[in-house]
Amino acid sequence: MSMIANWSYPTSIRFGAGRISELASACHTAGIKRPLLVTDRGLADLPITRNALDRLEATGLGRAIFSEVDPNPNEINLEAGVAAFRAGDHDGVVAFGGGSGLDLGKLIAFMANQTRSVWDFEDINDYWTRADANAIFPIVAVPTTAGTGSEVGRAGVISNSQTHIKKIIFHPKILPAIVICDPELTVGMPQVITVGTGMDAFVHCLEAFSSPHYHPMSQGIALEGMRLVKENLPLVAIEPNNIEARGHMMSAAAMGATAFQKGLGAMHALSHPVGALYNTHHGMTNAVVIPPVLLFNRAAIENRISTAADYLGIQGGYNGFFDFILRLRADLGVPDKLRDLGVDSNRIDDLAAMAVEDPSASGNPVELTLDAAKMLFDQTI
Repeated sequence: MSMIANWSYPTSIRFGAGRISELASACHTAGIKRPLLVTDRGLADLPITRNALDRLEATGLGRAIFSEVDPNPNEINLEAGVAAFRAGDHDGVVAFGGGSGLDLGKLIAFMANQTRSVWDFEDINDYWTRADANAIFPIVAVPTTAGTGSEVGRAGVISNSQTHIKKIIFHPKILPAIVICDPELTVGMPQVITVGTGMDAFVHCLEAFSSPHYHPMSQGIALEGMRLVKENLPLVAIEPNNIEARGHMMSAAAMGATAFQKGLGAMHALSHPVGALYNTHHGMTNAVVIPPVLLFNRAAIENRISTAADYLGIQGGYNGFFDFILRLRADLGVPDKLRDLGVDSNRIDDLAAMAVEDPSASGNPVELTLDAAKMLFDQTI
């Protein structure tokens, strides 16, 4: 693989195949001497995780791991992780894995020395200023999927185990100090995870591009991120060992999470409550709801989507772009309806009420009212 690079935006990123070998060096640079590696249960015993722990242990950084992380992590997982962090007298976190491991790892480093509840730091107004910034521990992030882009994010998503509502917890210092993007770590992903995470990256870019908020930098990043997914996700689905295509997908994931500083929208507003109530895969849920939301937003985004279609080499403007989405989903095996993910129509009212309160809803180019949310769920389930 010829793509080896060091980037400093939006944080320090070491990109390229084999760069997991620099994990110990990254910890030292971040000032971490006793790291806690945080990952999910599915990754805990895999060779890539054991290899990472071997590298830490071999350089005198210990071999500590916390993996009590659910697919949609909640405050119970967080409390257990903070307890493990304190018990081990750790001074930093290696957040390792997909979105769940990365998000919870970042939040453990954030909450380990705070005195207030995690819910006091929700991404509302300036709630983040309530935190003791000097009490936040350094983070090294190592993504093993190409989807959420949480490795370059200043927030973590966590579900409330009682209300089943997902909350976004924000603080500028949650942004990892160093990120290692090694596409070799994504090679062993099952195809369904490759597709789900890849579609998540695409939706991040698509919703950021469609958001009405003003952020030209994010606009350009989102457009190029869509191109990388369009050209490389179908390729890695049929050639899982294609390291170059895997690398482009890791770039697209980081670009999506950088771009959505501009905003997200109804796709995420719908998928967040579905994931919280039905424990569905976030990226795959996003992929299912793309078509109805595109149609719902058409009047506000038609010209913008036509511009994107031209850049992506898709003929037919908005209609051509919409048809491309349908073909891409079909080719990748994305389910057509949420019921195919185990979602039923019994809780549409609950889902809709949660969707309109989701922070992502505010970035949608068309107001997501309660009636609109019910209509979209009715069409999608």
